[in-house]
Formats: sequence, structure tokens, C-alpha cells
Amino acid sequence: MVFVLVLPMAVQNLINVGVSAADVLMLGRVGETALSAASLANQVSFILNLFVFGMTSGASVLTAQYWGKKDIPMIGKVMGMTLRLSLLAGTVFMMAALLIPRQLMLIFTTEEAIIAEGIRYLRLVAVSYLLSSVTQTYLNLIRSVEKVVIGTLTYAISLCVNIFFNAIFIFGLWGCPAMGASGAALGTAIARVTEFVIVLIYNKWHNDVLQVRLKLLLVRDRELGRDFIHYALPVLANELMWGSGMAMLSAIVGHMGSAVVAAHSVAQTSRQLAMVVSLGLGNAAAIVLGKTIGEGRKEMAALYAKRFVRVSAVLGVAGGLVIYFVIQPMAFALMSMTPEAFTWLRSMIFIMSYYVFFQSIGTIFIVGIFRSGGDTRIGLVIDTVFLWLVAIPFGALAAFILDWPVPVVYVILMCDEILKLPVDILRYRTGKWLTNVTR
Repeated sequence: MVFVLVLPMAVQNLINVGVSAADVLMLGRVGETALSAASLANQVSFILNLFVFGMTSGASVLTAQYWGKKDIPMIGKVMGMTLRLSLLAGTVFMMAALLIPRQLMLIFTTEEAIIAEGIRYLRLVAVSYLLSSVTQTYLNLIRSVEKVVIGTLTYAISLCVNIFFNAIFIFGLWGCPAMGASGAALGTAIARVTEFVIVLIYNKWHNDVLQVRLKLLLVRDRELGRDFIHYALPVLANELMWGSGMAMLSAIVGHMGSAVVAAHSVAQTSRQLAMVVSLGLGNAAAIVLGKTIGEGRKEMAALYAKRFVRVSAVLGVAGGLVIYFVIQPMAFALMSMTPEAFTWLRSMIFIMSYYVFFQSIGTIFIVGIFRSGGDTRIGLVIDTVFLWLVAIPFGALAAFILDWPVPVVYVILMCDEILKLPVDILRYRTGKWLTNVTR
């Protein structure tokens, strides 16, 4: 049952990361400035994606359990509420990228060459924010009704489109001008348009469970709205706090020089690649456990949860080995960076190889187990404390006041997943997450 869900979602996660990896590899061939500019500019879309992921993950608390009851009208109402918020978020981020791109880049770096390249990137990619917010919301929520293959197919086509147009516009193939980071932005925008068109076609002619219509965006249900606020908004806040925390870590790194930024962008991509199956497992856990709780089988949900934790530990070890023995040699063979950047990359890759073990287990607890039963506020508290009150302030202190070496600073910045694991385990053992939230 889990394999049927995890495999398509893992492939989907791999494809999503593949888009970033393709950008990193191609821009890494152009130079550190282009790579750093695209990496830092993409923090804007990273935060938007987390906003959408937070809303849809919170909404999935409700949709997965209503799917267990086979209450399709209620699932439609939840989807309508979530799409309204996603449209609003996509519009805000699009306007910010168009109107204040310099101010956005100044958050992450003060190097003028990187800022100028990043501004061009943001203005070209801005329109994709609105489209991707709708696409992601739709594809994430229909996973709750066990429609997972369409997401994989959509992102697979998008990846091919992205790589094709990236190669043309970044390197200037077939008579086109070589655009560098701006070419990556244009390729990304075309890929997002492709995703949106595929979703429109699927929704109109192929979705036999729940078709989204315009009137669904206008539906209001006061009681369901209260449930949405109670269960979904803590998840949204959790993802925003975590996402903005990751962006803040990138901002700290961004002020340590272009060589450190370039190495960090590669290390983060390696982490994302190593986590694709673990993230798929976390999302599958939320669906399976939520559906099982909605069916009234709490004892079976508790048994499933225990098995999910064991699998996540195995995947965490596997992810660390992949980073160190597979991704690291490929990065050193394919990237074109300065010797200084390669020195920092070697240290960062080593740190990431153990970080993913703890992140894999943390993901199954917070994204999978806790959220499946409506225990959504605990993740917000845990991430806020260990990321914002420990990793970020002490990392900034080590970087800018104490002037400690880059590898030591990076260890501090990546310490949150390790420190919060004992708290995750204690909360899991209380069993407070085993709650039926349907009406």
C-alpha cells in the first residue's frame, strides 16, 4: 500500500529536485556569479513553495481523513479554500519579484554582480509564481485521494521542458544569445506554463474523483473554515518558519562570499536529492495514517506509524551514503568552481551526509505522523525553537562576531535536526497525535 504511494511521490520529488540540480550543473559550468545569483534568487520561490506546501499539508490533514470517510463534497470545499489562499500568495510573490527585486536580493547578498544577475532572474521568472502556486496546490491535494501518478507525469514532462530550454537559453544554442542565469529563469517559466496547461487538461477530462470548477473557489463553510484554521494554519506557520529559517541560513552564507554561496548551493541540492524518498515516505505516511484514522482504526494507525519510523531511519542512512559516495564525486567531476569553493564544498558535503539521517526521521514524525492526526502545532513549536532560537542566532554569532571557520559555522547552522529529534520521539510516544478530526 505504501509502495504504491511512495514510488510516484519519490519520483516526483526527484524530478522537482532534478530541476534545481539541472540549474546548478548548467550554471556551474558558466561560473560562480551566475550560479550564486540563481541560487539566492530562488530563495524567493523556495519560500513560496513552502507556503503552498504548508497550506496543502495542513489541508491534507482534513482531506485524507475525509477520504477515509469517502466524503467527496467536503474534500472539494477544502480544496476550494486552499486554492483561494494559493492564488493570493502567488500574486503577492509575483508582484514582489516584479516591483522590488533588488530589495529581495539584498536580503541574501551585498555583492553587486550577484544582485544585478539576480534581478534579471527574478523579473523573468516572476509570472511562474502565480501558475506554480495553483499547480502545486492542485497536485498536492489530489494526492490525498490517492491520485499520485498525475503529479509524477506532470513534473516529468516539466523537467524535460526545463532542461531543454535551459540548455538553449543558458548556453545560447541554435542562434539564441547566451543568457546565463536569466536563461535558467526563462526555461523555468516555460516549464511552469507547461505544468499549468497539463493540470487544466487533466482536471477537465481525466479526474474522475474530484473536478475543480470556478464555483468551488467561492464556496464557504463556516464550520469547515474553523477546522481549516485550527489544523491547517499551524502547518502553514510551521512551513513558513522552517522555510524562512532555511532562507535565513542562506542569507548568512550569502554574506560569507561567493565561493561559500556556490558550495552551499551544491550541498543543498545534494541534500534535496538524498531526501526525495524520505519526503515521499513522509507524505505517504500522512495519507495512509490520516485515512486509517478517518476509518476509525486507531490501533492499526499506531502500528503503521511504528513501521514508518523504522523505514525512515533506513532511508536516512541510505541518503547519507548517496551524498558522500555518489553525489560528491559527481559534483567534483562536473562543476566548474574555484579551488576555494571546492574546499568548502568538501566540508559541506560531509556535514550533509549525516544531516539527512536526522532530517529523514524528523520528516516522518512532523510531516507524516503528527499531521495525520491533527497534531499540527507541535511541529511549529519544535522547528521554531531549534531553528530560530538555536541554529540561526548561534550560526550568525559564529560567522560574523566570532569569525569562526566556515565548516564550524556550517555545523552550527545544520544542528537543528539533530537537537529536535529527542523531542520528536517524546511527543510520538505520548500518542496525542491519534485523533479523528472529521465532522
